[in-house]
Amino acid sequence: MAPAIRARGLGYQHATRREPAFTGVDLDVAPGERVLVTGDSGSGKSTLLAVIAGLVDDSEDGSRTGTLDVDGTVGMVLQDPEAQTILSRVGDDVAFGAENLGVAPGEIWPRVEAALDAVGLDIPLDHRTAHLSGGQKQRLALAGVIAMGADILILDEPTANLDPRGRDEVIAAVDRVCRRTGATLIVVEHRPKHWAGVVDTFYRLGPGGLARIGAEELPDAPALPPARQVPAGAPSAVATQDLLTRFGPPRTVRAPEGYSTVITGENGSGKTTLVQVLAGLTPPERGRVEYSERIAQGLTKPSIEWSSAHLASRIGYVFQEPEHQFVTATVREEMALSGAPQQRIDDLTARLRLDHLLDANPFTLSGGEKRRLSVATALVNAPQLLILDEPTFGQDDRTFVELVGLIRELTDEGVTVVSITHDEAFISSLGDHVEHIAAGGEG
Repeated sequence: MAPAIRARGLGYQHATRREPAFTGVDLDVAPGERVLVTGDSGSGKSTLLAVIAGLVDDSEDGSRTGTLDVDGTVGMVLQDPEAQTILSRVGDDVAFGAENLGVAPGEIWPRVEAALDAVGLDIPLDHRTAHLSGGQKQRLALAGVIAMGADILILDEPTANLDPRGRDEVIAAVDRVCRRTGATLIVVEHRPKHWAGVVDTFYRLGPGGLARIGAEELPDAPALPPARQVPAGAPSAVATQDLLTRFGPPRTVRAPEGYSTVITGENGSGKTTLVQVLAGLTPPERGRVEYSERIAQGLTKPSIEWSSAHLASRIGYVFQEPEHQFVTATVREEMALSGAPQQRIDDLTARLRLDHLLDANPFTLSGGEKRRLSVATALVNAPQLLILDEPTFGQDDRTFVELVGLIRELTDEGVTVVSITHDEAFISSLGDHVEHIAAGGEG
């Protein structure tokens, strides 16, 4: 039987990069085989998937080398599900791919409902996609691929922003779909052990191409120092009392000054909406956010009314989708935009392993590199409060440990850090104070 995917000497070079994204990939994937690819952040995993899916080829943006044969219809879930959300209503968005493939109208809506059920997204078909959380949008994108009836499923870190229950539901859904349809699967993950019971074959992508590895070689979550104890009576850097945001019930939360606070809770519970109010980016529906004098520095108005310069020098914010922060054509320009001292820029780009990418377009970086750049741009003005939405997305073990170490150094310097995360290892090491946000709305 002919392979579903065959690659020989496959590589890809972005036009704006000195080094190829990846090179020398030889791969045979049998029909129905399930493959997982892991590797360091920036090793080219997402680009490899995009090449296999036919999303990038020879053009002004880059060039492909080697040969690739793909036998079947490919459906891909991108690393950033925001970029894959097309239509305003959930049902229409899931149906979009099937409609474009010419699936009979009478067959499309049963497929849509079955796909939503398979990924555990129990919401009305007319629900607005703009009101979904990042994790819900990941499930929505997966449902759209399932509804297409794709022969080959390509998933780029599909569980990275999901809570543990959602992660397990999506992995189980992928397993069910592959069993029922016989689809071929290629999935990229930095935490591959969660997929060990679902995947047949494991590879690691590195400078020399793909190397096959055994399940026993899959990395565990990295070992990190434990979280610190917040002393009783520690002052708050930021606090709310019955704060009402666009989604969810009133929230009473606090972040102790000079410590790391973790905000956790199920996807759709309103975490992102809450921290955007804490960051002064969106107004509350009711109530007020109170800041310590170290952060407010004499400002008495609500933070939503602070000037952009006052806000940037006091509060740094890292969006769940890093691209939302990029406005220039190179990493160098992105870092210089704030007007920060060059030494500060050089220190951050070196510390976050971005110094070799200064001339690269931010939008061509890997997911993990984009995340580190978004952290760097938030830190460049030395804010006293740093808020991060899913900071470890796309990080390999080395960069994960380095990022955790950087956050701990910030708290040692008196900076208060607030992070939304589902990552158990991150919570264990940086959950000095934990705020669990109960479900009760979307966000």
